[in-house]
Formats: sequence, C-alpha cells, structure tokens
Amino acid sequence: MCKFRLILYLFQIFRKKLFMNTKHHMTINCRGTLVDLSKPKIMGILNLTPDSFFDGGNHNSIDAALVQCEKMINEGADFIDVGAYSSKPGTEQVSEEEELKRLLPTFEKLKYEFPQALFSIDTFRSKVAALTIDRGAALINDISAGTFDSEMLTTVGKHQVPFVAMHMQGKPATMQQQPKYKNVVDEVVFFFSKKIKEAQAAGINDIILDPGFGFGKTKEHNFELLKQLETFQCFDAPVLTGVSRKSMIYKTLNIKAETALNGTTVLHTVALSKKAQILRVHDVKEAKECIDLLEALQ
Repeated sequence: MCKFRLILYLFQIFRKKLFMNTKHHMTINCRGTLVDLSKPKIMGILNLTPDSFFDGGNHNSIDAALVQCEKMINEGADFIDVGAYSSKPGTEQVSEEEELKRLLPTFEKLKYEFPQALFSIDTFRSKVAALTIDRGAALINDISAGTFDSEMLTTVGKHQVPFVAMHMQGKPATMQQQPKYKNVVDEVVFFFSKKIKEAQAAGINDIILDPGFGFGKTKEHNFELLKQLETFQCFDAPVLTGVSRKSMIYKTLNIKAETALNGTTVLHTVALSKKAQILRVHDVKEAKECIDLLEALQ
C-alpha cells in the first residue's frame, strides 16, 4: 500500500470513529429545495444531441424531449440532466453557439412544462451554465470539473447551485487513446482533493463527485474505480456514478449498448452497495427498482 493510500485509509478510520454515533444525512441545496441523499437518487439522462453514443438523435426535438422528460419523471427520476454537447470518445468539438441553439429553446419549454422538476445542465462552458441557471437550472454537471473554462467555478459559486465535478483524463476527442495511470484510484482521489478546495474557494457549497467512468480510462481502470468506489466517501461529498450502458459493460459482454440494460443494472447494484448517492441513467424505471429492492433488503 503506497504512503498516500495509507494516509487516506487512516483518515477514513478516524472519520468512522469520530462520527460512529452520529446519524449523518447528506443533503444538497437545489435553489431552495433540500434534497436528502440518505436514500440514493436518480438522474435521468436527456441528450439533445444528434450523436450521443446510445440515444443520439432520439430526443433532439422539443416534442421528443418533452415526452422523454415526462416519462423519466413519472418513472421516478429525481433530476433530469439535459445535455447538448456529446462527449462520447472521439467526438468533434461543437461551438458554444451550436450548443446554445440546441439547448435553450428546449430547456425553456421543459422548465415551463415541468416547473417543479430539478434540471441539471450537462456543460463545461460557463456562459451556458449562467444562461441556463438564469432560466431555472438547479445543478451544473461539468465533465471537466471546471478545467475547460476558467470561469466555470466562479459562475457556479455566484449562482449558488450544486456542481457535479467529473474526473476526465484528456479531452473527449482523444481521451481513449491509451489512457495511463500509475494508480487510477489514487490519482482520481488526488484530483478531487484539489477540485474540492478550488470549488469551495469559488463559493460552491455543494459539490458532487463523479469518477468519470469511460472518460480517459481503460476497461480495467473503470472496474478498479467501481471496485473501490467507497474510497471516495472520504470526502464527505455525494458520489455520482455514471455507468449506464457504457463500453465497460458492452465490451466485456461482447454485446451492444442497446442490449446492455441488464449489465447496467448489475453494475448499479454494485455501485449502490459501495455507497453511491446518485445514479446517472438512461433507464429510470429499472434504476429505481434497483434502489427500492436494495432498500427493502436492508
């Protein structure tokens, strides 16, 4: 065990002893709505892109987006994560103007039709974040954790919404070209330790950690992160897991993303057993069944 991991391990033991007699309820404040994460929550994926890896083009009209959003809400989604920039491996860059053109008209309609829903915006651009927060977005989900846009953390801090910080090695266009780590868990932990300090300095009160499955990681890296997912609880911040229909499932099973729902449910069960607080999913109904069954078991 390396020195860093040993220090982390001892810190976790100390925390458990210090709080062992205290029932801890983790909450995030979404524009005045306190969301209790003592029971895991579901973030439904709503891609407005023509080229996302699983559902690209399925929901990139206003009517189709409304139908899918209503379906996910009815099935039990706690958040709806709206994205207009595909970050699948090898994707080409989309301009800020194109992202806003895809996003704003649909988001405004979604917010009008579902005023009580908690919408997350999947973007790494501070201007997109600011414009959508002004229109009612409750969270910002940044695949770069604020590293692609130097104004992102300040913008989120100013608007006082929760921030999902995801770890990624490289950029979407090149991230899967031979990603390398000495120890993937240690390096992601170290990344989060820095990002949490930066976010707090920028005035962000609620930060959510996403290890970034499939973003600059090999299949082996992904499974090692999932195996040790509970390690990230050391930060006392919610952990979001995004494995839905990803290549770590369909490449392992030699199937396609379209038939990877069963594998997704298996890995969701593993993630929940390792204390994940939020599941980011394409299939809300099945994810909720997974959560409800595990709750009944406990």
